[in-house]
Amino acid sequence: MSIDYSPALNEQDQLRADIYSLLAALLRNTPSSELINWLRTLETDNQDGSDMGKAWLGLQLACDHVSEAQLPDEYQELFIGLGRGELVPYGSWYLTGSLMETPLAVLRQDLKHLGFKRADDVCEPEDHAAALFEVMTYLIASGNSQHIQKTFYKRHLGGWIGRFFRDLQKAEAAVFYSSVGTLGRAFTDFETDMLGAIKEQPVALPVEVTELTV
Repeated sequence: MSIDYSPALNEQDQLRADIYSLLAALLRNTPSSELINWLRTLETDNQDGSDMGKAWLGLQLACDHVSEAQLPDEYQELFIGLGRGELVPYGSWYLTGSLMETPLAVLRQDLKHLGFKRADDVCEPEDHAAALFEVMTYLIASGNSQHIQKTFYKRHLGGWIGRFFRDLQKAEAAVFYSSVGTLGRAFTDFETDMLGAIKEQPVALPVEVTELTV
């Protein structure tokens, strides 16, 4: 998990970018053995009694007990399925009940202004949760202002991502991924509160071409 940080990035923003990147990886594909092992040994503040601390502890316990042979089946049942998985991790679905709706069109306009484009080998709509977390990782790690971060988060994540992670916590097929849902919910609750406290102001979206891998 290598991220090129802006030289001026502070410790909290580095951690935020890392968590967005981790959640993107976990939602993008079945986690690799290397990622599971890295999570097992990751040093976190999991004894502080906070929601995030408890979530990290739960994820690491899940890594200790996960059946890696069953992870592909769990991911398949949750997010792919036959026709569709138990959960549909797209903003348009959560906001309208259908895929490829107005929220996706608005997102594509904002991504164009921000300079993002979908990689040529990607066919998924850009409002997949993993793709949106990739964008947030980039916006933070490259030193974009919190106003830009807030604008993107509020437009494209704030209205649905908490519900998605709550659904993931209690999904029937979720064993390992229930802990991912708990971490995602705790983190996005934090992000919603932190970014919500930033005073509103108009922002100019920067233009720099970056490929989305989801």
